[in-house]
Amino acid sequence: MSFLADRLARIKPSPTMAITAKAAELKAEGRDVIGLGAGEPDFDTPENIKQAGIQAIRDGATKYTKVDGMPELKAAIARKFKRDNGLDYAPEQITVGAGGKQIITNAFAATIDPGDEVIVPAPYWVTYPDSAKVWGAVPVVVECPQAQGFKLLPDQLDAAVTERTKWLIINSPSNPSGATYSADELNALAAVLRNHPHVLIMSDDIYEHIVFDDRPFTTLLQVAPDLADRVLIVNGVSKTYCMTGWRIGYGAGPKPIIQAMAKMQGQTTTHPSSIGQYATIEALNGDQSSLATHRDAYRARRDHVVAALNDCDGIDCLNPEGAFYVYPSCEALIGKSTPDGQKIESDEDFGKALLATEGVAVVHGAAFGLEPHFRVSYATSTEVLTDACERIQRFCASLK
Repeated sequence: MSFLADRLARIKPSPTMAITAKAAELKAEGRDVIGLGAGEPDFDTPENIKQAGIQAIRDGATKYTKVDGMPELKAAIARKFKRDNGLDYAPEQITVGAGGKQIITNAFAATIDPGDEVIVPAPYWVTYPDSAKVWGAVPVVVECPQAQGFKLLPDQLDAAVTERTKWLIINSPSNPSGATYSADELNALAAVLRNHPHVLIMSDDIYEHIVFDDRPFTTLLQVAPDLADRVLIVNGVSKTYCMTGWRIGYGAGPKPIIQAMAKMQGQTTTHPSSIGQYATIEALNGDQSSLATHRDAYRARRDHVVAALNDCDGIDCLNPEGAFYVYPSCEALIGKSTPDGQKIESDEDFGKALLATEGVAVVHGAAFGLEPHFRVSYATSTEVLTDACERIQRFCASLK
């Protein structure tokens, strides 16, 4: 007899967290392991933000706050949207949660009925389909291969929509591919969405400030303001301000959905950390110079990693436009064998053999819904990345 809910059978543990945990376990055993699985900036939280959190503790700001965010924080988020995106939001259109993942979960919990469909372009962040499944939705995965830049095309979107479609997810820049939609590409998707007024759109903009080569960041509402009553923007401070552990995410969208999300949060976590909220006010209002510094560092690392991976036998790595990941293809290596006779039959086999042989931990493409690829996070030092790429080159050259 099992006491566990049936919904647990619909989901699986996060593959990215599993790889990170495996790398840490091997390191603890004394293995020389390089972990390239975690999607976490290696930079420290900027000092002004840390000091704001410390000051909040000293000031005794450790009590309950408003369920979905303090008014001062909502005001800072509204200013951020106006400053960075030219979008106007009232406080009642903004919600704050314990990370972007909670914003997504609240949105699905508040809107999804069993049997609803969620369109998820692949490759996708591993949480999207499983979070939808928790609430009884059916993920409709649309493969967007490397040949089309890992981006959803308008005709694919149109073909995927049914009368049961509740949400479309757009993640730009993308985890895991780094693909970034231009204004024209978003306009083309918006044209399709206007023909399907029952579809809500989740625009996950968490990597908006990590865009390269002087490419402007564009979010859907900037090109299609007429869709405002259907668009939920998901964002947070984890990636931009190197605040993964502070656990602050936020969303902005139609008032009825935002209110429903707050209702859901009020019966789960209540509000996010008061200390994290005060630190986030400083992050959004304070010195923004770290954004360009970190972006420049990521761009240099991207260039280094893309060049090194494309020098590997059998690896084809597209140059990403944003975020801090690359998503190379290992298709040419499928069917080959390691020196000890292990056959590489999938990208998961590739990742396991790479970890066992050279001590490099990457996340296999099947976890993100598009094979045969693997994800490398280059949110670590150039020295570590150089060592890792040399190991990957050596591993690929050894396959026969």
